[in-house]
Amino acid sequence: MSDWSGREGAQAFAAVEAATDWLLGYPFVFRALARRIGGGQVLLDYGCGPGKVADAAARRLRARVWGVDTSPEMLALARASGAAVAEYHLVEDGRVTDLADGCADAVMCNHVLASLPTEEAVLGVFAEIRRLLRPGAPLVLLTTDPACAGRDYASLRIGAPGEEYGPGEPLTVRLRRTDGTWQEVRNHAWPAGILPALLERAGFGDVDQHRPTVDEALTVADPDLVRGRDWTAERANPPLVITTASAATPS
Repeated sequence: MSDWSGREGAQAFAAVEAATDWLLGYPFVFRALARRIGGGQVLLDYGCGPGKVADAAARRLRARVWGVDTSPEMLALARASGAAVAEYHLVEDGRVTDLADGCADAVMCNHVLASLPTEEAVLGVFAEIRRLLRPGAPLVLLTTDPACAGRDYASLRIGAPGEEYGPGEPLTVRLRRTDGTWQEVRNHAWPAGILPALLERAGFGDVDQHRPTVDEALTVADPDLVRGRDWTAERANPPLVITTASAATPS
């Protein structure tokens, strides 16, 4: 079972298909960002991994995308990929030491919370993102919903059938690889309903949540992807949640 650490973990993560995310997740993250950020502005991808999503954001939004991650191995893969990303930075001890306060016009953070075991760790990530954002700038957060446990989606299964998961509790996520095989990874559950209060504690306001549907994806996601599968489980119980917030202005 993987936890994405080290060189092998980074390579395994890069081989994840993520079809459900490209249907109901990332296109909606980009849509939310497009409403708040203009071409040439700085978009920071906090937890960029091997850079695939950062690359797509740079090309679609015409933003200057900076990728940051805790894994040097992930950043090495991202740098080698030829992605249209302006810069990459390492997170060390919870901080991007070479980036100044308020340097970003927007931040996206996709599936990072799943790797965090405690509320303190989540608040630490939110606090660092808040430091990096200029006042009033948006954060767009993509998470899976542990309430959808045990359902077989096109590219993932979250937890075990019939199980309920509280904040930070460990669960196993099953992910489809690009070669059609499956891989299990250790994750932590963060129910969507607790995120607004945590964001507010970390200095964010204007928190809103949206659960994208397959019908909405018809006009947002890649048409070939939408037509390529029946998305039965995604239609019945959409598993992804988009949380948006704004960095509060200091009083």
